[in-house]
Amino acid sequence: MIFIGIDDTDIVGSKGTNQLAKAIVEELKDDWNCVRIVRHQLLDDPRVPCTSKNGSASILLQDREEIPLDEDRIVILIHKIREKMKRWFIKGSDPGLCVCPFDKVGQQIVQFGYRCQFELVTQADALALADESEIHLEGLGGTNGGIIGALAAVGLGFQGNDGRVVQIGNAFTDMTGRQSITEIESLGVEVTDLDSDESIHDGIVVFNKKLRPNLRDNRIILYVQKSHTAGEEDTYAPVKLS
Repeated sequence: MIFIGIDDTDIVGSKGTNQLAKAIVEELKDDWNCVRIVRHQLLDDPRVPCTSKNGSASILLQDREEIPLDEDRIVILIHKIREKMKRWFIKGSDPGLCVCPFDKVGQQIVQFGYRCQFELVTQADALALADESEIHLEGLGGTNGGIIGALAAVGLGFQGNDGRVVQIGNAFTDMTGRQSITEIESLGVEVTDLDSDESIHDGIVVFNKKLRPNLRDNRIILYVQKSHTAGEEDTYAPVKLS
């Protein structure tokens, strides 16, 4: 398996990083299966240039071919992603790309991801760590500031205990409106009552927006709370967590 991290790919009014992540998965689907796309919240601070809320995205891919992942295949993968991101480039954005085989994500990269959620870090910090870890990290335009969030996304995605899941598999569709818990579970999502921490298997979840479950302990979990509206005893509302 291999991780892709992307960040700072958009500007106000353009398609966001989540949409680019989905487009990358679509581009690669003949050779790679998408395991998940996850949005990670980084430090939301006026000193950090961002379009909105400073989120980055990790993509976990699984090779369709059961052969060792050699350097040539990684180079081809990087080239395809780079070209896709270049086609999506919008003036004013500062995109960054990180590509890292699963077995090369060390604890230093995980800790870097957590640092980026609570403190300011520099491009020099990110580049030095990528070089030390022998993983691919590059900027693709503007100030190249997205390399920080791209590397952070890989660490946070690897840890499997952070973020909101944007896509599950190759053909995950966004759920909205009223959805049965059975249907939600069919996507590989666990539904958990936030107050009792117990799993729920029956009832209806009402989404005001799209389904965005959380990644916790490498499980995809939708946290909900019971509705107190009269006549809707088995109805739940999703709870938004980072």
